[in-house]
Amino acid sequence: MLIKDVGFTAVDVGAGTDDRWAGLVQDGQPRAATWITPQMRTSDGERAAKNVFAAHMPELVPVLHQLSAGTPEPGAIALLTQVGLRPWFAACTQAAVDGVLLRNYDYDPARCDRKVVRSDFLRPVIGTGEVQWGLLDGTNDAGLAVSLTFGGRFVHGPGFAAPIVLRYLLETCDSVPQAVAALRRLPIATAQNLTLVDGDQALTVHVGPDMTATVAPEPIAANHQLDPVPRGQEAFTRTHERLAAVRAATGATGDRVSSVLRALLRQPLYQARYAECLGTVYTAVYRPAEGRVTYHWPGEAWEQSFATFEPGVRRVDIGLPDRC
Repeated sequence: MLIKDVGFTAVDVGAGTDDRWAGLVQDGQPRAATWITPQMRTSDGERAAKNVFAAHMPELVPVLHQLSAGTPEPGAIALLTQVGLRPWFAACTQAAVDGVLLRNYDYDPARCDRKVVRSDFLRPVIGTGEVQWGLLDGTNDAGLAVSLTFGGRFVHGPGFAAPIVLRYLLETCDSVPQAVAALRRLPIATAQNLTLVDGDQALTVHVGPDMTATVAPEPIAANHQLDPVPRGQEAFTRTHERLAAVRAATGATGDRVSSVLRALLRQPLYQARYAECLGTVYTAVYRPAEGRVTYHWPGEAWEQSFATFEPGVRRVDIGLPDRC
């Protein structure tokens, strides 16, 4: 399946104090509203969400209040906390190799924000935005990068949605060890695999509402945490097949980063099952030591960095020709 002329927008929201932030919120509000539960729209729900946020992410409380001033809709603060959001489950594959983080984000493009966001809330951060200030992947000025995949277990509990967890890590952590320590104390609502990279190390951490953050054997991830994966789920997601493919690419001789990138841009890692929320929306390559990210699609690339961030819109074709 090939989808033509899909728009991706790069926006610099600065410290979130002006109309750039308000414009980002307004643009994404119709979709963001679908994640809010009825409880989040009540005063009790909002109070509870703020209390959880303050208890676990106190460094971001001033930013929360600052950003909420530009989002007057009912449930705005609760949405910004990302506590108690409706769960969602995507696919994705990711790997860290030679100080570089590479990932495919697989979902339905119509259900994604498709925003590249640079911000200066507590520090400079660049990443792929989701649900206002949440992130699917990103890097900070300290040289830490992180991305997420669904962990494959359909569990849901109290805690934070993964995009705000990535935001918190990149706003408050300088290194992989600091990020792992944060993950071990944060309540996370769904099963997720987070791959982290800094100048010294890279690893993948499995997290979820029913487990302590656990370091995986390799700095790669698809969409499972435990074996065996149910047969039907394996047939649908091909998580083991994709993990094997990215593992093989990381083991190549020569330029391993190029090897992984080539693998991510072809089957089985590159997927075109968009109607099933299993299509590759973008491939991102983070070089955190250089403070830059390059987004890739077949035949297209778009680079952004702290040194040169260019707001604007890029329109691309995604997917695979029907003959594939």
